[in-house]
Amino acid sequence: MASSKQVVGNPTPRVEGELKVSGEAKYAVDITVPGMLWGKLLRSPIASGKIKSINTNRAEALPGVHAVVTGQNCTGLKIGRRLYDMPILADGEVRFIGEKVAAVAADDELIAEEALNLIEVEYEETAPLLDPVEALKPGAKLLHPDVTSYKGLPKPLKEPTNDFVYVTWGKGDLETGFRQADIIVENTFTTPVVHQSYIEPHSCVVSAAADGSAEFWSCSKVPYGVREQVANALKLPQEKLNFNPVYIGGDFGGKGDFMDLAVVYLLSKKAGRPVKLVMDYEEEFTAGNPRHASIIQVKTGVKKDGTLVAHHMSFVFDSGAYGAFKPNAFLNGPHLSAGPYKIPHVFLEEHMVYTNKIPCGHMRSPGDPQGFFANESQLDLIAKKLGMDPIKLRQKNFMHDGDIDPTGEEYSYIKTDETLKKALDDSGYQKPKPKNVGRGVALVQWTPAGGIGTVAISLDENGVATISSAMADQGAGTYTVLSEIVAEELKIPLSQIRIRQLDTQTGVKDTGVGGSRATRVYGNAGYAAALKAVDAIKQAAAEQMGTAPDQITLAKGAALHPRMERRLTYGEIVKAKGAPIAVDATFNDNSKIHAASMCVQVAEVEVDPETGQVELKKFTSTHNTGTVLNPLMHQGQIEGASMTGIGYTLMEEVIINDGKVATTHFGEYKIPTIKDVPVFKGSVTEAPHGAGPYDSMPIGETGNIPTAAAIANAVEDACGVRIKSLPITAEKIYQALHGAK
Repeated sequence: MASSKQVVGNPTPRVEGELKVSGEAKYAVDITVPGMLWGKLLRSPIASGKIKSINTNRAEALPGVHAVVTGQNCTGLKIGRRLYDMPILADGEVRFIGEKVAAVAADDELIAEEALNLIEVEYEETAPLLDPVEALKPGAKLLHPDVTSYKGLPKPLKEPTNDFVYVTWGKGDLETGFRQADIIVENTFTTPVVHQSYIEPHSCVVSAAADGSAEFWSCSKVPYGVREQVANALKLPQEKLNFNPVYIGGDFGGKGDFMDLAVVYLLSKKAGRPVKLVMDYEEEFTAGNPRHASIIQVKTGVKKDGTLVAHHMSFVFDSGAYGAFKPNAFLNGPHLSAGPYKIPHVFLEEHMVYTNKIPCGHMRSPGDPQGFFANESQLDLIAKKLGMDPIKLRQKNFMHDGDIDPTGEEYSYIKTDETLKKALDDSGYQKPKPKNVGRGVALVQWTPAGGIGTVAISLDENGVATISSAMADQGAGTYTVLSEIVAEELKIPLSQIRIRQLDTQTGVKDTGVGGSRATRVYGNAGYAAALKAVDAIKQAAAEQMGTAPDQITLAKGAALHPRMERRLTYGEIVKAKGAPIAVDATFNDNSKIHAASMCVQVAEVEVDPETGQVELKKFTSTHNTGTVLNPLMHQGQIEGASMTGIGYTLMEEVIINDGKVATTHFGEYKIPTIKDVPVFKGSVTEAPHGAGPYDSMPIGETGNIPTAAAIANAVEDACGVRIKSLPITAEKIYQALHGAK
């Protein structure tokens, strides 16, 4: 499709790439301020119990120690992204192995470590509750007896319960639907806890002043959200806390929260000096904010001809000890997980359950990989029961433009058939295959999130445009996209654009990045600001040329009056004006867009029947999306997401034994390496149809959602066994093939 655009749609390099590869880019861990101390946390060795006593005298007496804080210094104070259920430091009780019990600030890391060893804590251990199914039973031990009084519950609770959030979606009437069915298929699927595995662990620097105000440097992609959480928890006015921009060393959903900020604030305030705290990776694995484990029961009613009539999905998510790390307190993924199918009677329910384990948070498309693993596996199992081709079963039930989805929402745009056909063609799905080789298909429809974001542009007397925003680029290249939009509209090369990320005091409060929303929110704000800048340039040029603004055209960094044959560069216009041209625009739209970015994935695997070993031979990820603003970064998102999905499917698992995390480093917790990358084909069909600038659509999260089901479906195709629990390992396949012998 020929484009009239000069910059947008071209594979431009990242604007911050040079800073990152040269080591000049500053991350939270790189920040040093005069007089800075080193913070360390003492964590609970038990999963459940009361704290009988804490003695910090020996630690405080150690030379080089400047502050020690415990739960007694912040009793009653709780923190959270929405649900305030997590004490800043354990408040008389511990609820998981790894919970923060005390914190120290010392001259260096070694002294801080030594001080931790000198703190004496006496616990009264109680039996932990580790199974979410047990936690749901009447009479189960209550982890949070005061839960009904917690601030931020999505729905008020009638009585204390471990089932602290229960949400449902659906339409029609399940019982009627199941009565109409010829066949009913029921299955249960399980998924484990997995870690986001960013290279940079959670880290921060806090410098608190005597009056309670403070400067923060933290690896959070939602600076205003985190400012609000910390201020609320510490009962301070938000304006007193300033969050300074730093680069983020990988996010994948995990860098949107407060983690240790409130504790480090207390240390800094007490010591009267700035404090840096960096989690080591053992702490990340034992006390980070990983993806939720789930148990998903799926029951489907279907006619003999393959028509889906009733569908029930019940999700039990193991939240761990707290719900504080989730922006909604529950996961939104399940509401889309019945897929892009026309089903008259649907009921989806989600239980978010407390247990004495590591508290879980957000990871790339929260709740969707779990739900689509279950749903797209279920569809293959239904097809098998009916003796029907799994592709034909899907096609028979697909939604098309204008259809109503399983939760009652109308979709204006959803290219199901087209995307599936392209994926089957691209992957050679119908080609003959050797023995022990199988192919599987799975898919997802993804709709964009909204939010609030502000972008400003100022043009100086050198003709350089500076883009300013409080947006944090979490690694996806959002400032590069903004630069392309501004360069496109102002008709200047990317080399004439500068970026300035603002702190929370100079910026305008926004909702931050996440949920594949950055291009829609900040891209549209940047586009609106660029149009304002174009108008302002034409206005200023017209005044200087003594003509009307509509007589002016822009090209190559200059304003032209074709008839008068006059040309003024942007620098000349600004010089003559005597002040920079400065504009800004805010995008504020949370409305749901019912146009789907479709993704269909096809996996080809070979299974060794002797050992159960799976080899992913070939992987195809096919997308129907809007205008692609930067093909290089777009393809990077597809490949990166697919590898996230492949790791989730075949190897990743945070193993928890008796409440204790056993996988505490990357030697034990396996993520894919270059050797695990299969022959990969990513393809994109572009249509100018989307809620982002130039009719673009989100791409960040879709590629990791259907991966697990595609591979599980391929494994069954290859060797005849169905694995319903992730990860899909050689051991599980071997046992399914050969029994436990």
